[in-house]
Amino acid sequence: MKYPLATLVLCAGCALNSHGNSGLDDDTGANWPSYHGEFGRGFADGYPTPTRWDIETGENIAWSTPIPGLSHSSPVVWGNRVFVNTAVKEGGGDAELKVGLYGDIQPVKDDSVHEFRLLCLDRRSGDVTWSRTPFKGVPAVKRHPKGSHAASTPATDGRFVATFFGTEGLFVYTVDGELVWQKEFGMLDSGFFRVPDAQWGWASSPVIHDGRVYIQADAQKGSFVAAFDVATGQQIWRKDREEVPTWCTPTVHISDGRRQLVLNGWKHIGGYDLDTGNELWKVESTGDIPVPTPVAAHGLLFFTSAHGGPSRILAVSEDAEGEFTVEADGKNMVWSSRRFGAYMQSPFVYGDELYVCRDNGVVTCWDAKTGNQHYRQRLTAGMGYTSSGVAADGKLYYSSEEGDVHVVKAGKEYELLAVNEFGETVMATPAVAHGMLLYRTRTKLVAIASPTDPATAPD
Repeated sequence: MKYPLATLVLCAGCALNSHGNSGLDDDTGANWPSYHGEFGRGFADGYPTPTRWDIETGENIAWSTPIPGLSHSSPVVWGNRVFVNTAVKEGGGDAELKVGLYGDIQPVKDDSVHEFRLLCLDRRSGDVTWSRTPFKGVPAVKRHPKGSHAASTPATDGRFVATFFGTEGLFVYTVDGELVWQKEFGMLDSGFFRVPDAQWGWASSPVIHDGRVYIQADAQKGSFVAAFDVATGQQIWRKDREEVPTWCTPTVHISDGRRQLVLNGWKHIGGYDLDTGNELWKVESTGDIPVPTPVAAHGLLFFTSAHGGPSRILAVSEDAEGEFTVEADGKNMVWSSRRFGAYMQSPFVYGDELYVCRDNGVVTCWDAKTGNQHYRQRLTAGMGYTSSGVAADGKLYYSSEEGDVHVVKAGKEYELLAVNEFGETVMATPAVAHGMLLYRTRTKLVAIASPTDPATAPD
């Protein structure tokens, strides 16, 4: 089903530096190039975004495009191009998906041929511009019943788009759909390290920065982190990691005198020099199945995990050195909490506040600089939360697995502004670009935007 394009107008007075992330472009809302946005920051300002929408009536729905297959891949955006992954089961029919809060660790028994696809859509109309199939065959690694073979999110820099399917390889295309290069790294078996037969599927996403594509590959055997020239595929560096499977995406962080790739993990949370891969600092966590992506703000690097030990939140100095512990020391580990960390969802900092949502829908708001807690509040609808929250235009957006999107006012006090229903499963983290919210639901990609005068729409 398609709706008329809702166009947008620029919102004045929304500067990036008001959100504590100095050194980035002022127009934070133009592109959303990788999982959880540029630098994993999770917010996009500069444009107004809707508080309410209605799928049935079409209110604030710019377009809705059916997407085949099962995918938890987030959309990414550069200019008028939107990229998203999906995995299509041969022979048609819906792939099994079991949502909700449960403890089943056994993978889905399915030896069907799948097509792993990368799609490009037009942001203005929702039309599919091109579709490519990097891989067709029986996936080498099974997936979790709550997971997808297309859980990894693409990354783009406006020239190239990279997509990483684990064992099936890393693929780089031009934004016009021409395959530039591809690499395979052998078996990358991601699953519960204590039960090796419990394969759960790949989720770590690539990141492109300054002409290089970075990947974090934590698996049952042979974990590593690596950098490649995005135009040629030449390996710049590769470092082994003594790490069990994780599903984390790395974060690029640039600060005065330091350029680092920041990785969440269990045995090895750490920072690596962007240019050499040399280890800058390291801390061992207590969360043995980490998923969230780190985020940087106010001179701090924030990490969270919530399985296998205390549900920690860690605030590490961007200037940390050497190896240290999770206990706050005021220098390397500036502050830490043993409670209210997240298992699945990536945190984000918006203004002076750090927001962390757990899989039971409890949101905790902290002072990012000090670790003082402002509030802890359970969202009103839905029994499970996997999609990470995002922020824009002074609002926070949290979606339940049932497709209920809570819109919360940003700030030190909790205020629920609206709950909008998609009427179907939402597992993927949304993208925000040009004031448009892009949600990948169970069956489609939906663009949400406030209608304005078409003559004022950005290119």
